[in-house]
Amino acid sequence: MFVLSKNVRSATNVLFAILCVALIGWTTANYFSVTLTNPQSIFASIKVIFAFVVLQNTAFLLFVRIFPATHGNFAWLWIRIYILLSAFIGAMALGGLFFEGYEYTSQGGFNLLAAPPIGLFIAHAVFSIGWSIKKLFSRYKNSTGILRNQLLFLITASLLLLVLVPLTNFFLPIIFKNSTFVNLSPIYTSLFAGIIAYAIIKQKLFDIRLAVARSVAYILSLVTLVATYSFVLFTASQLIVGGSYGESFTFQALNVAFLVVLAFSFQPIKRFFDRITNRLFYRDAYETQDVLDKLGNVVVAEIDLHRILSGTRTVLTDALRSKFIEFILFEKNKPYLQSVGQQGLKTDLEQLSTHIDEQKREVVVTDELGPQNLLKSLLSKDEISVSLRLKTHHQLVGYVLFGSKRSGDMYSTQDIDLLEIVADELAVAVQNALRFEEIKQFNITLQRKIEEATAELRHVNSRLRELDKTKDEFISMASHQLRTPLTAVKGYLSMVLEGDVGPVTKEEKAYIKRAFDSAQKMVYLIADMLNVSRLQTGKFVIEIKPTNLAEVVASEVDQLKEQIDSRKLKLIYQKPDKLPTLNLDETKTRQVVMNFIDNAIYYTPSGGTIEVKLQSTDDSVSFTVTDTGLGVPKAVQHHLFAKFYRADNAKKMRPDGTGLGLFMAKKVIVAQGGAIIFKSEEGKGSTFGFSFPRKGIEVKASKTESAKETETIAKPPDDPGKTVDKS
Repeated sequence: MFVLSKNVRSATNVLFAILCVALIGWTTANYFSVTLTNPQSIFASIKVIFAFVVLQNTAFLLFVRIFPATHGNFAWLWIRIYILLSAFIGAMALGGLFFEGYEYTSQGGFNLLAAPPIGLFIAHAVFSIGWSIKKLFSRYKNSTGILRNQLLFLITASLLLLVLVPLTNFFLPIIFKNSTFVNLSPIYTSLFAGIIAYAIIKQKLFDIRLAVARSVAYILSLVTLVATYSFVLFTASQLIVGGSYGESFTFQALNVAFLVVLAFSFQPIKRFFDRITNRLFYRDAYETQDVLDKLGNVVVAEIDLHRILSGTRTVLTDALRSKFIEFILFEKNKPYLQSVGQQGLKTDLEQLSTHIDEQKREVVVTDELGPQNLLKSLLSKDEISVSLRLKTHHQLVGYVLFGSKRSGDMYSTQDIDLLEIVADELAVAVQNALRFEEIKQFNITLQRKIEEATAELRHVNSRLRELDKTKDEFISMASHQLRTPLTAVKGYLSMVLEGDVGPVTKEEKAYIKRAFDSAQKMVYLIADMLNVSRLQTGKFVIEIKPTNLAEVVASEVDQLKEQIDSRKLKLIYQKPDKLPTLNLDETKTRQVVMNFIDNAIYYTPSGGTIEVKLQSTDDSVSFTVTDTGLGVPKAVQHHLFAKFYRADNAKKMRPDGTGLGLFMAKKVIVAQGGAIIFKSEEGKGSTFGFSFPRKGIEVKASKTESAKETETIAKPPDDPGKTVDKS
């Protein structure tokens, strides 16, 4: 009844219950057959015995066919024919068709006279028992673990019952006329019941703990209520009504009141005994959904690998009561042990993981492996009872290894089902954590490499600064060394041009003029180099004095006019009627003007036009040089005013340039409070120039004569200054 109450919808449980009823009926009928003295009564009990044997064999075959599943398919044709044939044979047994009658013996007893239809009974019994035993052995051979143990007990119990009973209760009495061993039938039944009971308790054959626990709780509740009722009723009768159980009103009222109290007390008392029986029968009980919820909270809330494994271990240890839990994870296809405060493993991890993977299933129970299985010996070496494979769709993440239970019990079906459910979720969580660890390690490695590269860059930059400083010192030294002889050359050429050494022809004067102009350009170049050196050392000085910018521009235009004509260029010079005197560094500003016009001459092809414009407004004074030359590519325009930079198209047209002219032009203009003007379009020409705000640098007429020369220090060389890009 306990087995049936565990799950009345389970075909296995129902068939086993029918088998038990058949055994009880057979044992009872067998008892009457040996204790009764009336031949007719004995013959009737024998007919009942045969009917129960048919029922027993039928129930056993159907039970074996389904076990260990809970439901079976009875729609197969041979099963239906077998059931109908069994019912027909059972009806024949009850009708007494297997015997012609009986005869008395010389000792006062009687023997049964078998009829031909008994062959049908024998065939049914042989088929049912033979097929069932064969099926049990086949299933035992292919099973492992707890199921294998359960089948072993079933086979043992079945052989005792289904072989010995037909021998002593059928063949000997019917065929050999010997009824001596018929009385041994209860022993066979008791052995069968004992073996099945042991399998139920030790091997959890039907897991009837719930039914037993609830039955015990119910019985204890009833016993408590009856005992309490009897005690209170007896005490009340002695104290109130003097020991009389009569029909006094007081006694009846007390009785009714106490019955009401007991009725309301039944459920609290039953709940009390439920808790006690749960502790007794369900020491390791847990709710699967509660465990899944707790584990879900762990894997969802955490990304750190150690915390996920530690939290998982805590949740599963509390539920399964395992002695230990170990994690084997894979890193670059190599297994490594990830311990979480556990004992470690003695077994080689690669060998262990290889043999576990050969099982091709998520959960491997050590007890379910064959005795000669190498994996079983490996797992047993570390007292591992269960291994759980963690695998996503595309990757094996690792394994979880569970030690034996603290209680000594085997892992139940509920435990295995729980592990199969959590395997996928845990595998994904561990895989994500491993990837997070890889990213963290990559970040650490990247940070270290960045630091190393930064240190190397600092070292290289420091070295470059030293080289740059050495270069500037060399340029400064070379410029100073070149400046003196160039000044002398320029002076002598000037003397020749002015006729101090005698008259010169027009042709000679032209050649000497070219030499003088080249020397002047060299002086400007050397001045630029010296200014660059001074910028680096912080000694770049702007020498401000009242300057007529119109005269400066006109002078440079006149000086370069011959060069413009020689290159067949058209020069347009626009100047305002009136231009204020400005406080500027005349020499350095002249270099800027010369540089802009000179660049326009060099980078404008023959037949091109150069427009020089000097204009004044109420707020500012500006100077621009616009050409129709090759222009500056848009992609490199932001580099144009950097030191030593030259665009590729400029290098092709003028290979001897230094890249210092525009750099120094910007520094000079910005240092005086002005801004560079620049716009360009490749293939169409460029505009270079500068502008100054009149406020602050304009020399008032009343103070022109009293204005004194002053000096200011330029901005540091790393100050980008101001550039007006009119592109």
